[in-house]
Order: sequence, then C-alpha cells, then structure tokens
Amino acid sequence: MDETEFWELIDATREAAGGDPEEQADLLLDRLLRLEPDLVLDFARHFEARYNRAYRWDLWGAAWVLLDGCSDDAFDFFRCWLIGQGREVFEGALHDPDALAGLLGEFDERIDGDGEELGYAADEAYEQLTGTVAPDLGIAPAPAEPEGTPVDLEDERVLAQRYPRLWDRFKD
Repeated sequence: MDETEFWELIDATREAAGGDPEEQADLLLDRLLRLEPDLVLDFARHFEARYNRAYRWDLWGAAWVLLDGCSDDAFDFFRCWLIGQGREVFEGALHDPDALAGLLGEFDERIDGDGEELGYAADEAYEQLTGTVAPDLGIAPAPAEPEGTPVDLEDERVLAQRYPRLWDRFKD
C-alpha cells in the first residue's frame, strides 16, 4: 500500500461515516479486513509514521484550544483523529496548526477531536485476519517528548497569541 492508497482509504471511510470518528473506525476496520495481512501492516506503518510526526508541541497547543484542554491521552486520540481528517487537513495542520481554523468544517468537541478507535483499527484487523498480534512495524517510535518548543498550555494569553485564528473561531 502506497501513501496515496493510504489516504484514499482514510478519505473513503471518513466520507462514508459522515465525519463521525467512531463510525469511521468501524468502516476502516471493515475495509482493512478485506485486505491481505501484509497490506494491513503497510497501512499501520503509514498511520504510525503520521501519528509520530504529529507529536509536536505546536499541534498540542492547537488541540488544547480546539478541545478546551487536552491531556496526554486526549492528545494521542487527537492525533489519530487528525489523521482521520485526511491528507489536506493533516498536512495543513502540520504546516501551520493555526490553519485548522480554516481547514475544519463544523466541529463538535463532544465527538470531534477524538479518534482513539482509528488508532486501533489496523492492529485489530491484523489480529482478526491472522489470529496473532501484529509484529513490530520497524519504524522509529515517537520521541519521549513532543517535538518543537514547549507551549504553556495553561496560559490563555499565550494560546490566543500563538493561535489567533483558532482562538477567534473556537474560544470567543
């Protein structure tokens, strides 16, 4: 599975789910179960590589503004959800996290921003297909600390200055 096929699978399941991340995860699992186990592992590698790339302070700050606070676990689930939004939103957010204000359509913090189940889809599919736990994917793990300059997530003034578009859209 190449990168284009990975994103096509993400997009197709998101669109079919109407943007609901839990429904998207169910549809993604169904689609992955139609693939050969090696292709499921390819998908998992693509997902994990992007998940690790998104482990950045600037994205954590954006998630904090969007979700009105964001714990370690919530940031993990946010990164899964961000991947589930597709290539344009994901890459746009990595380029400029504040751009999420314009990249996202409607946003309901009760369901949006949490893609925990998306993060488990490939492992679950592989296990159902093979009866065994997925092997090590052979990619470097995420760093121990987020990349970039730490953001004072508790300082609203700092967040408003750093993410003016997100702040205007989601905090006012």
